Amino acid sequence: MDSKTAAKRIIDVNELRVNDVPIVGGKGANLGELTSSGFPVPHAFVLTTVSYDYFISTSKIMPKILAQIKSIDPDSDDTLVAASNNIRELFDKCEIPKDLKDEIKENYNLLLGGKRGFVAVRSSATAEDLPDASFAGQQETYLNVKDEKDLFDKIRKCWSSLFTARAISYRETQGYSHEDVKLAVVVQRMVNSEFAGIMFTVDPHNGAKNIIVEGGYGLGEAMVGGEVTPDTYQVDKSKMAITNKRISKQTWKYIRGPQGGAVKKDIPVDMQKVQKIPDDRVLEIAEIGRQVEIHYDKPMDMEWCIEDNKVYLVQARPITAIGTGKEDSSAGEQVEGGDVVLSGLGASPGMATGRVCIYDVGMSLDVIKDGDVLVTKMTMPDMVPAMSRSVAIVTDEGGMTCHAAIISRELGTPCVVGTGEATNTLKNGEIVTVDGSTGTVYRGEIKKKVVTETAPAAAASAAVFSEQVPITGTKVMVNMSMPSKAEEVAKLPCDGVGLLRSEFLFTNYIGEHPCAVIQEGRAQELIDKLADGVAKVARAFYPRPVTLRTSDFKTNEYRDMKGGANFEPNEDNPMIGWRGCSRYVSDSYREAFMCELKAIKKARDEMGMKNINIMLPFVRTIDEVKQITAMMESVGLRRGLDLKLYFMAEVPVNIFMAEEFCKYCDWFSIGSNDLTQLTMGCDRDSDILGKMGYFDERNPGVKAAIKHLIKVAHKYGNHVSICGQAPSVYPEFCEFLVEQGIDCISLNPDTFIRTKKIIASAEQRVLLQAARNVNRPSCDDEDDF
Repeated sequence: MDSKTAAKRIIDVNELRVNDVPIVGGKGANLGELTSSGFPVPHAFVLTTVSYDYFISTSKIMPKILAQIKSIDPDSDDTLVAASNNIRELFDKCEIPKDLKDEIKENYNLLLGGKRGFVAVRSSATAEDLPDASFAGQQETYLNVKDEKDLFDKIRKCWSSLFTARAISYRETQGYSHEDVKLAVVVQRMVNSEFAGIMFTVDPHNGAKNIIVEGGYGLGEAMVGGEVTPDTYQVDKSKMAITNKRISKQTWKYIRGPQGGAVKKDIPVDMQKVQKIPDDRVLEIAEIGRQVEIHYDKPMDMEWCIEDNKVYLVQARPITAIGTGKEDSSAGEQVEGGDVVLSGLGASPGMATGRVCIYDVGMSLDVIKDGDVLVTKMTMPDMVPAMSRSVAIVTDEGGMTCHAAIISRELGTPCVVGTGEATNTLKNGEIVTVDGSTGTVYRGEIKKKVVTETAPAAAASAAVFSEQVPITGTKVMVNMSMPSKAEEVAKLPCDGVGLLRSEFLFTNYIGEHPCAVIQEGRAQELIDKLADGVAKVARAFYPRPVTLRTSDFKTNEYRDMKGGANFEPNEDNPMIGWRGCSRYVSDSYREAFMCELKAIKKARDEMGMKNINIMLPFVRTIDEVKQITAMMESVGLRRGLDLKLYFMAEVPVNIFMAEEFCKYCDWFSIGSNDLTQLTMGCDRDSDILGKMGYFDERNPGVKAAIKHLIKVAHKYGNHVSICGQAPSVYPEFCEFLVEQGIDCISLNPDTFIRTKKIIASAEQRVLLQAARNVNRPSCDDEDDF
């Protein structure tokens, strides 16, 4: 920008670029950059910092402003608020100079084409929206400004919002001069949005390369301020596919009021719990975000809205705070003790313990002391000074991109949002531990046992075992049945849970046939109990993966459950009968399986256990797989970067059609018992055949099947594990698996250490053999000796 342009008091957004921050602030500069690059931005003009300086100099109020700031007691938020109120009154009492008013009127009429209409008036500070200095939510925005008189009033209020309590406190903390930070004002055509929200082009929680789109009904202020919990969508940036979604209940929205501004309107009951924006629209929004990130060559944070079926961007800025491995102090830890009292969205990583302080609007912020856990319906920008004193923050409402989430990440404070009931469930003064990584709030103080994610064997073995446990290239996991043993088993230096049998969740947490429970109208109880059991194991092992095998009871086992006789047929050979996937897709059991899926969804999303993966047992046909995949997607469980789908490889058709099955899963897990019985035509429960030696996983035919599966799976980029007992029973079978390049071996806990040593020895032998083959002279070389 040349010196002549830089002296302008008002500039059309088309003339602005990203480097114009010193004169039009971060918001104005970024809107100009987006507009000039062809992105869908409502037209606007900007009152530059020259206008701000002109108003300050003609009003002669700066000495009075500095005097008020000097009077603030640093130990009292009340004096900070009082000084802010006094400063803002100074602005309200001063008129905008007439010549500047005339210039504003001229640009206002050009913006609206000489017609009546509404505009948004947005603050744009010169030190906001910078990668190293975020002033998120500190200055104010006014929507649906209706006429010239209203416009002048809101411009002054934007200028004075440079001296809100939160902004004064932030500058004091960050060391910015109050005189040097200036404010521009964006006047933008108002988009009367039917839907609106926020988008991050990387996951703000952990920096993962996913686009996060959050949205809901009405004007976007409800989402930005954390007043409602939006729907949240995770989009795989490389595939541009939705990999996860969380649909929230929205009971009201902001709409344009009769005299402008924003007023609340109730949402019809039948629209409150449904997905607000269709998937194709979410992907359209995400693609715009991806293109913006490419243009800026850095992760971006945007506000978007939809009017008359068209998407607009109304704000964009570089992301200023992203959760990282360094901040995520709980990411490699297991927790001991404490009951889970609340779950929500993990918005800012880390773990902290403190005394609950429940804050409501109108209370003095001084009630929040150093070391408190701030619990509130939602955080407001004025609460930043108190947030900075808190060791953790928990809210009823809000999503990953709301004010509480953004500020918490900037402060490095653990935060859980969208719990729905924190202010009612927690009590003032009680001690809780907040895990901002998993979105979990525990009652009491939680002890942490660190297990590094990169080398769990090395980290845990010294603390838990007197003998040295080798590190292996092959992943070594454990098989789990009882959630009550999860904390104990999680101390093993394993890479996670390769098999969590859901059958024990039914028998220990439910004790009844699932169809009987549903028939009595207790489906939600079934979902909740299953989710609690799964989450208990996942929490103990977090962040290591836990693979849950969905229910694989046979008909005779189901009949033995309470109420089971009313729902189960008599089969002559239930071992190879109505079990696994064939049960899930049948009309008589489909609803029960849907409850399992909903329980997994709840454990992953509401309880924050994203380390849970799904494994399907007894997969016989591709048609079954397609039906089950559709059932999963209907509850929001979609294969992606953070949700892997496993197939048990235990039916010979899995081997023969491995190339086809590879298209529908990420992993195969060999069930060596069933694969042996079906390959050999030998009932694994038959004492006669067992004594005759027919049932043996080491049979050449069984080994040939496993070898073929590993070869085909690896060809198509899939992984293979085994969760049967054979590797721990037969050392030579374990060595065979390593030689074939199996990716993971899952063992019963009592055989873990011994078998892991066998795996390490086998790996060394394979490496040595490979080295010898490379260094062995060819026949031509031998002729030279």
